[in-house]
Amino acid sequence: MDRSFIELNRTSREHMWTLAERLSDEEMQTRVGEHWTVAVVYAHIAWWDRRVMYVLDMTEKDGKLFVPEIDIFVNDLSLPLWAAVPAREAVRIAMENAEALDKRLEEYPDALLEKIHVYNERWVVRALHRNEHLSEAESALKS
Repeated sequence: MDRSFIELNRTSREHMWTLAERLSDEEMQTRVGEHWTVAVVYAHIAWWDRRVMYVLDMTEKDGKLFVPEIDIFVNDLSLPLWAAVPAREAVRIAMENAEALDKRLEEYPDALLEKIHVYNERWVVRALHRNEHLSEAESALKS
């Protein structure tokens, strides 16, 4: 199992923190697309990192790949809840989840991790998902 994801995930987690630290509370409410704000980006990342943690837990428990039946509609259904989370709380939750998940991925058994990675690279290389949304947030902040 290629372990380069560890550095990618660490860098994305640092990026999350650096961006959040430099933004004011008002900037955290900057629109990102039609319905999201920067704060919603953090709540979204936190939720999906927790989902991956659940995949890891269940895969390890069962000894085989566990794939929860969740589709993109989750974003639309979760949006009102994410928007209700205060901006700094969204950052705190996102950072705690990212740190816990990255540590868990670093220590996860290679054989099971490989199965997860083959099924969905983004569940292991969390930087792909995090950086995608952080880039969207940064673009919105520039405009």
